[in-house]
Amino acid sequence: MHADKGGDEAVARSAMAKASWRLLPLIALGYLIAYMDRSNISFASLQMNVDLGFSAAVYGLGAGIFFVGYSLLEIPSNLLCARFGPRRWIARIMLTWGLISAGMMFVRTPGQFYTMRFLLGVAEAGFFPGAMLYLSAWFPTAWRGRAVSRFYIAAPVGTILMGALAGQLLGLGGLLHLAGWQWLFLAEGLPAVVLAVALLRLLPDSPDAAPWLTTDERAWLSRTLSADVEGSGASHRGLVGALLDPVVLGIGAAVALSFACTNAIVFSGPKLLSDATGWSVTNVGFLTAFGGVTTTAVMLFVGWHSDRRKERYLHVAGMTALAAASAAAMALSSGPIGVVVAYLGFVTASLSVGMLGILILADGAHPEARAVSFAALNTIGQVGAFIGPWLWGLAADRTGSFQLGLDVVPFVLAAAVAIVMAMRHGAVNVAAVSVSA
Repeated sequence: MHADKGGDEAVARSAMAKASWRLLPLIALGYLIAYMDRSNISFASLQMNVDLGFSAAVYGLGAGIFFVGYSLLEIPSNLLCARFGPRRWIARIMLTWGLISAGMMFVRTPGQFYTMRFLLGVAEAGFFPGAMLYLSAWFPTAWRGRAVSRFYIAAPVGTILMGALAGQLLGLGGLLHLAGWQWLFLAEGLPAVVLAVALLRLLPDSPDAAPWLTTDERAWLSRTLSADVEGSGASHRGLVGALLDPVVLGIGAAVALSFACTNAIVFSGPKLLSDATGWSVTNVGFLTAFGGVTTTAVMLFVGWHSDRRKERYLHVAGMTALAAASAAAMALSSGPIGVVVAYLGFVTASLSVGMLGILILADGAHPEARAVSFAALNTIGQVGAFIGPWLWGLAADRTGSFQLGLDVVPFVLAAAVAIVMAMRHGAVNVAAVSVSA
């Protein structure tokens, strides 16, 4: 009996190691490029807004309108992902968004800016939940937090690369009669097209189609994933049931509030830090890159720790509370050092919230409902991601600074913490009733 158990553990470790090394680098690289392509306007804006005469409100609306297109197509895209297979659909997404991202270099008017950002959101819709759908078919619950965190660190790693490259790319202004911000969009958009081809060739559709898994490893994966579903008590209640699931709606609301604050501050981060410190764009880029390092470390720890503790809700609430405290410190800081430290604390904590929210659904949703549940959660979150930068830009135009936005953010995040704790209380009560029954 002990030998069988030891054999299962060896098979499990082998299967998870192979899946981690074969799948996660490719999928994470796609997310890294996606994050850079949606966020690089934060650095491009330092030149673009001046060259094109865009106000803070125009820029804020353009930054946020990406998430309108993203939200509208999120659920349909993930349903098509489930139908055609994540490998083909994710490659299609990357091809179209890479071309549109590079096409941002041709923007000249606010209307063109809004249109291209909206189309970029339409093109990228479904990538994140599609990737989560794909990974949930490979990594059982006990390994999922670590797997998702290793995927999710692509966002802060993208921040590191974006910060390190921004100064150099913006410095290419004049080469071939292109502005620096045009070079930035071009250089960071085309890699998605190349990776789309690589994904089609290298990603297997499912564990059954992976030639590098042994028969025992495939059997263990199938058996363990099935046991996860049975143990969770999840049932498939159809499209409407998945959309109206209280967990999806509640966690989605908390994630939306978090995304509103995170995107508002991150999209204005280079300008906010430049104003507070007086540093050059290159030095601000290196500071932003350092924030990516700290965020990467925290994401990996939180993913591992939430697996070990078998608890997600408190981790979501804790990271959101830390982001709220950091935003409050930013609002109250009068010196550059205080703003820098608080900003680093904010991005380090806030960028983990979406990852933890998706893990709650991955643990509890029925496999046949995950495509809709993941997309619905991300859609709700993207509503906040649109509203946040827009309102932030309006407030900055009206008041001439980011102070009003910074004053409001801690209260918005406190509301998100309250929602998560209420959801946790409900989940604990449901579990207690199930055990007693």
